[in-house]
Amino acid sequence: MTALDWLIILALPLVLLIAAVRTRRHAQSVSGFLAANRCAGRYLITVAYGMAQVGVISLVWFWQQYYDVGFTSVFWGWMEGPAMIILALSGWVVYRYRQTRAMTMAQFFELRYSRSFRVFAGLVAFLSGLINYGIFPAVAARFFIVLLGLPDAWVIGGVEVSVFASLMLALLGTALFFVFMGGQIAVIVTDWIQGTFANWVFLAVMAYLLWLVPWSSIELAFEAMPAGTSLSDPFDLGGEERFDAWYWVIAVIVLFYGMLSWQGTSGYNASAVTAHEAKMANILAGWRFRVLMLVTLILPVCIRAIQVDPQFAGIAEGIASVTDVQSTEALQSEVRAPAAAALMLPSGLLGLFAAALVGAFISTNDTYLHSWGSIFVQDVVLPFRKRPLSPRAHLWLLRGSIFGVAVFAFIFSMLYTPTQYVAMFLALTGAIFVGGAGSAIIGGLYWSRGTTAGAWTAMVAGMSLACSGIIVKQLPDDVVTGDGAMFDLFRWMREGVTGQELTFWSIVISIALYVIVSLMTCRERFNMDRMLHRGRYARTDEKPTSIDAPSSERGWRLILERLGFDREMTRSDRWVTGITLAWPIVFTGLFFMAIIAHAAGWSPGNSFWANAWGGYTVLALIVALIVVIWFTIGGLKDLQAMFTRLDRYHTDEGDDGRVINHHNADE
Repeated sequence: MTALDWLIILALPLVLLIAAVRTRRHAQSVSGFLAANRCAGRYLITVAYGMAQVGVISLVWFWQQYYDVGFTSVFWGWMEGPAMIILALSGWVVYRYRQTRAMTMAQFFELRYSRSFRVFAGLVAFLSGLINYGIFPAVAARFFIVLLGLPDAWVIGGVEVSVFASLMLALLGTALFFVFMGGQIAVIVTDWIQGTFANWVFLAVMAYLLWLVPWSSIELAFEAMPAGTSLSDPFDLGGEERFDAWYWVIAVIVLFYGMLSWQGTSGYNASAVTAHEAKMANILAGWRFRVLMLVTLILPVCIRAIQVDPQFAGIAEGIASVTDVQSTEALQSEVRAPAAAALMLPSGLLGLFAAALVGAFISTNDTYLHSWGSIFVQDVVLPFRKRPLSPRAHLWLLRGSIFGVAVFAFIFSMLYTPTQYVAMFLALTGAIFVGGAGSAIIGGLYWSRGTTAGAWTAMVAGMSLACSGIIVKQLPDDVVTGDGAMFDLFRWMREGVTGQELTFWSIVISIALYVIVSLMTCRERFNMDRMLHRGRYARTDEKPTSIDAPSSERGWRLILERLGFDREMTRSDRWVTGITLAWPIVFTGLFFMAIIAHAAGWSPGNSFWANAWGGYTVLALIVALIVVIWFTIGGLKDLQAMFTRLDRYHTDEGDDGRVINHHNADE
């Protein structure tokens, strides 16, 4: 780290501070603090929401995963293509949830089920998220200590101060300030700035790494892998224990089942101008997974190349000097990527990379702090009040809850010792809520026969299985060495399955119980039109735009509508959707062609796969550049439009998240 690098790192928070202060006057209402007064457009949501999900912990997750399986994860990830297409075109869950006008998922649960279920689900979501979020500061602090070359302790006035603790305090304090300043409006604006900045920096980092580490060195890494653990041949993963093909099969199931279940970004779920804008943002979000996150693959693959190519022996030794002193395999995998980046990137680019990751930490943490703190107040505290709070008191209660979340995360991070990969910990802790909530969400939005009893049963079952998995995986080895069926079950949950697989079983059990119990207890169909504001219940301020077509085009229009190109889509919307979906359509086709060919005996060898992945990387980089330019321009327009809407917005104090007799209070 040079003076230039440090200057770059300090400049970004200053820009974000100015932006956050600019939003303060618009966040004086509860709806503004919680849902940005529902004024955000598609590109603003796409980039900001994407950055909120691409925090340091997410990057560590992917760097661990891709270090293990390399490009094979890209191939098996194409399995998600059909699912992504269906989700995007149908607006699965996203569209209907926005139609309810709920500001938290548990608020929707009261609209659809009951107040007691709202409180219970809100508490489960809060506790699940709190435990899940508890390791975020620790992972980020360890990452920055290695990346920035910081010591273990600073001596201030003769007193030794832990760098790990002080760094967590500084990072959490910055995220807290942004949330306090402007709520969800500040979160969206600052996350968009950080997301746009990070997109450009990641492009530059990828280009440099591929210039520094030639493709011939990466091919050496492919050839050096033992049989069954290939980095290039997707059909040679027999020895991979964590991220094999079944990992991706379960990921596809979770895509459908878990849509909007995870509440860490709940503010974004309610912030779109209309349900159509929410659907379009979800369509555009696919580009983040397909090309903008390529940096999470390029860096670990280059690390693999450095470790086997003699010309990079000095860098390889430097990386090993950092990883070898870590106490667990999980810790070694956490610090490997920052250690490599610190040694590989030149001055200036290292500062930009570090600044982008500081932004990634802030964006994820201000979003999660906002979400978990808001959920506790809105869905656990507020339903017990007989009288509504004043807007001022309501906002201060929200800030107090958010501060409490930050305090818990700091303490939890100080005490927690990593024993498994980040991906598995997040999957398992997330399943505490997601495992049962998915059934209640999907059933509540799409099935008029779904009942409160079914929702209760599914939630309790999913929560119980996930909690059991967390407890068992944290038990000392000597506790699970006994004999008997219970100890056999403990050993299976501890060693026989991953967190991802336990998530799958919690989903299966929850769906079955929701359907069975609902059919047994349904006495009257629920009025879906009223909840979704359809037909005679439609709101005049949020009616969908109907695009009329000449009679000569109605036949084609009917076909397009059946495919998901509904009447709310303008001509430009249809072009954007078609271009966006072309990528998964093409690569899904290649995926199934390869599967069929392999079943017929096709085995082209490492050379073929090395060349194929080289071509894919070049194509993805070119497309990434186009997408970054496209999203930057679209985001600037949306940012201007949002502030125009905010200036014209008339606050409704009844729009505060309360539900009265299955209606939002302002209705």
